[in-house]
Amino acid sequence: MSQAEARPRMTGQQETGRPKQEELVPSRYAVRIGEIDVLIISDGVLPLPTAMLGHNADAADRAVWLDDMFLPRDAFDWALNVVLVRSGTQTILIDAGLGLDPDLNLPRAGQLIKRLEGAGIDLASVTDVVLTHLHMDHIGGLLVDGVKDRLRPDLRIHVAAAEAKFWEAPDFSHVSMPPGFPDALRATAKRFLGEYGSHLKLFDEQSEVAPGVVVRRTGGHTPGHSVVRLASGGDRLTFAGDAVFAVGFEHPDWYNGFEHDPEEAARVRLELLRELAATGEQLVATHLPFPSAGRVAVEGEAFRWVPVFWDY
Repeated sequence: MSQAEARPRMTGQQETGRPKQEELVPSRYAVRIGEIDVLIISDGVLPLPTAMLGHNADAADRAVWLDDMFLPRDAFDWALNVVLVRSGTQTILIDAGLGLDPDLNLPRAGQLIKRLEGAGIDLASVTDVVLTHLHMDHIGGLLVDGVKDRLRPDLRIHVAAAEAKFWEAPDFSHVSMPPGFPDALRATAKRFLGEYGSHLKLFDEQSEVAPGVVVRRTGGHTPGHSVVRLASGGDRLTFAGDAVFAVGFEHPDWYNGFEHDPEEAARVRLELLRELAATGEQLVATHLPFPSAGRVAVEGEAFRWVPVFWDY
């Protein structure tokens, strides 16, 4: 009997009837971490320039990596993953996807709400939201028309105090983003803080959101960027948000274009990858290929991504 058969509590299957339209690709993947149920959900993909992978790297070196990965050299689709967790009596949404396209031609992202519905997840069942940071592809789902009205009035939104402070006057002097993104990021964060400010539960360095669910500030990508660790029954999984990208295993020193402090982000990434390689725990991250669940192995002076074998 497979793990999925033996532990059916949260499989991501439709509970109230099938979706009106079947999708041709899977968009959710269920995992058990001890007594904690985890559902990884694809919010879609973001088509972005490949220079974003490492704007401090030589273009020829980026081309070699892309060729080795059988990826195009000019642009490719960045995965966008969100996690739903059930621990005890709490249902926790970790990040919220892009939501509506903010005039940036990102039509294949922003799928979270319909995919939660397709999985039979009622928005009113969500007791907590944990935000790794306030970039628009992590908070936009909460700004979709009608979503706030469907959420609980006592919803708790956990975010690092340093993150909320940063977006009062954000610094974009060290990023390398395509045109339009800085303005869209500023506007989305401002709107989010205005609409959800009364729901925020700010923490300084670390906070236990639910039994076995701990959010910890790492900084780097943004000053308040955080990761979430799940631990139960000897099993562990870390949701790394934007601390780790696909290229970051072989080239942890490459700067991602969305990092507000690239040097610190690289330090955080290296430290986190070393930790995950040592513990052997599972890793899920926002922009790793869906379902993004895997482990980290040491490969010489760098690392190697080891995807899980699908359990179905």
